[in-house]
Amino acid sequence: MRSNHEIDYRIFGEEMQYVEVELDPNETAIAEPGAFMMMDDGIQMQTIFGDGSQQQQGGLLGKLFSAGKRMLVGENLFMTAFTNTVQGKKRISFASPYPGKIVPLDLQQLGGRVICQKDAFLCAAKGVSIGIEFQRKLGTGLFGGEGFIMEKLEGDGMAFLHASGFVQEKTLQPGELLKIDTGCIVGFTAGVDYDIQFVGGIKNTLFGGEGLFFATLRGPGKVWIQSLPISRLAGRILAYGTYQRKEEGSILGGIGNMLDGDGWR
Repeated sequence: MRSNHEIDYRIFGEEMQYVEVELDPNETAIAEPGAFMMMDDGIQMQTIFGDGSQQQQGGLLGKLFSAGKRMLVGENLFMTAFTNTVQGKKRISFASPYPGKIVPLDLQQLGGRVICQKDAFLCAAKGVSIGIEFQRKLGTGLFGGEGFIMEKLEGDGMAFLHASGFVQEKTLQPGELLKIDTGCIVGFTAGVDYDIQFVGGIKNTLFGGEGLFFATLRGPGKVWIQSLPISRLAGRILAYGTYQRKEEGSILGGIGNMLDGDGWR
């Protein structure tokens, strides 16, 4: 039997997805501010301090500490709770903030705990605790980059992550090792061992172009991987919009811009 609210759901779309959550009377879903898309009449929206889970029922100081930790991962101190206050089933939808996939997680089937990237959480059933997870190994702390401070989802309800690009779910066997870019990790179950590994070799260091470190994930457990981290996409867009073309000002440059579509605006 679940201690968290038990919600049904459907995911719509292909590359620009949203999740529709079905709430029975008095059931509640929680979400980050800005995730809300639409809802039926009869659902009450309320801003709450933290995530509203049982782990925050320790007085004001405990709530301040628990919610304050979320600021370390760039999340909001407050979340929004959506409760069905009438009879009959009601539906509410939450949308992913960028192209990609929504990943449904049944925490009851995943050992009650999943570690994920700090910006991956979308929404969950009330009762799911959303906290932070420090990676304590020396290599991770010194060189972890995106993967050093992560979020942890705990409970036995449904939670939803959003990831960019194509999403692959892999099951690692005991001792099986996966080497991966830190930004490509969406999340993994608590039994997976996470660390940072140095890319050896002077040629790799000088000319590799992929950085000096990558993450290692060792089973057993499940891992969710995204093909296009939003940070990588944003970096490419920023670079494309700010660099100076070598051929700008020349006749060939003008022709190139026309072929790109710039000359037709």
